[in-house]
Amino acid sequence: MLNQIDINTIQNLIYIIASVMFIYGIKMLGKEATAVKGNFISALAMFLAVGITVVGVINPLIILGGIALGAIVGSVIAIKVKMTSIPEMVALFNGFGGLATFFIAWSEHNSGIENILQNSLVILTLAIGGITFTGSLIAFGKLSERLKIDKASIITKTFTTIFYAAILYLLASLLVFPLIDISFDYFTILIILVLLAGIGFVLPIGGGDMPVVISLLNSFSGIAAAFAGLLLFNNVLIVAGSLVGASGLILTIIMAKAMNRSISNILFVGYASASKSSSSKEQGEVKPISVADAYLILENASSVLVVPGYGMAVAQAQHTVRELGELLEENGTEVKYGIHPVAGRMPGHMNVLLAEANVPYDVLVEPDDVNPMMDTVDVALVIGANDVVNPSATEEPGSPIYGMPIIEVNNAKTVFVLKRSMSSGFAGVQNPLFFKENTRMLFGDAKESISGLVSEFKD
Repeated sequence: MLNQIDINTIQNLIYIIASVMFIYGIKMLGKEATAVKGNFISALAMFLAVGITVVGVINPLIILGGIALGAIVGSVIAIKVKMTSIPEMVALFNGFGGLATFFIAWSEHNSGIENILQNSLVILTLAIGGITFTGSLIAFGKLSERLKIDKASIITKTFTTIFYAAILYLLASLLVFPLIDISFDYFTILIILVLLAGIGFVLPIGGGDMPVVISLLNSFSGIAAAFAGLLLFNNVLIVAGSLVGASGLILTIIMAKAMNRSISNILFVGYASASKSSSSKEQGEVKPISVADAYLILENASSVLVVPGYGMAVAQAQHTVRELGELLEENGTEVKYGIHPVAGRMPGHMNVLLAEANVPYDVLVEPDDVNPMMDTVDVALVIGANDVVNPSATEEPGSPIYGMPIIEVNNAKTVFVLKRSMSSGFAGVQNPLFFKENTRMLFGDAKESISGLVSEFKD
């Protein structure tokens, strides 16, 4: 039978192998062709890391039972979740990752603190994990539109105040309380405050900023995991947590840059702080178009740019969109898909939907690639996108979204906007694109409208 030294050596060796697999798997996620394989390698790495951790545990059946339960719950969620609900699912995954590290820190505190460094790690892990958990629950509520609380409401202001109070208390718990004799249980108060702080952190943030918040909370969950790894002296947890934390932070910066805003502006100011503009009012008459008339224009188009948004996800129209794209190509039309980094409600939302529909990766283009040649595009087909094609961002200095890079479809020769109604986007800003001379509104369910276009091409 292996002695304890041998078990520790084998564990560390497996941890190193798992860490390399994590790095390699995440690298493979950067390309559509290798993403599935990369996800499998990363999952296998986690299985190896958890499996080897069970070795030497007094009662491994408890851990194995937890693994089995988690696998069953995760599988059921992954199978049943709709593609439109992926952002909410990601928010919950971030939250439960934070909750796990929160419990680890709490357990380590109850086991006894040996020095100031360990105490600081416990407090930081607890705080980041707790804020990630409750903040992710609020993000879930906003993304699923179950939670609709105005930024100016007394509830939001109260929780925002608690958030700042919790930050001050956290600093005191790190720098003051461990060095002096106190007559109260500061740690229990800290537990309560950090959980409330997560609510106050996310509640004031507008819906249009949720993609950035999701990536930031993802980073937080990784940072908390890395700190938990330091507490447990677990190398693979440190590596995995650091990878998630760093990649999430990089993605957050990319998303903020795509909106031409700083992270501090997104988290602590938001769209609502900007002055009102004329974009909040309707600016003319809209020009509806029928499916039959839209078909006639598309049939004669030599180039079409498809710009998907959250409306495509709601209508679950990605497969029909791909079919229309193929029919257009058979008709001699060049088809591209304009993907804005913050389209949808999470980073890469549109990429996920189009990949599911087997749209080739090489026909996806970013705003910087397509904007310079937009005036050569015959038809821009906007499917449920709103804020990311709003010309107020470039034309109206007083607009709340002024300065945000957009896909400038208004410069195309003709624009078809597929929407159910004239409602504003997630940022709550009216879109003057709808009233442009070259814009035609194709009202109705996006999937039904595109299916109608598909039928016209097949007839």
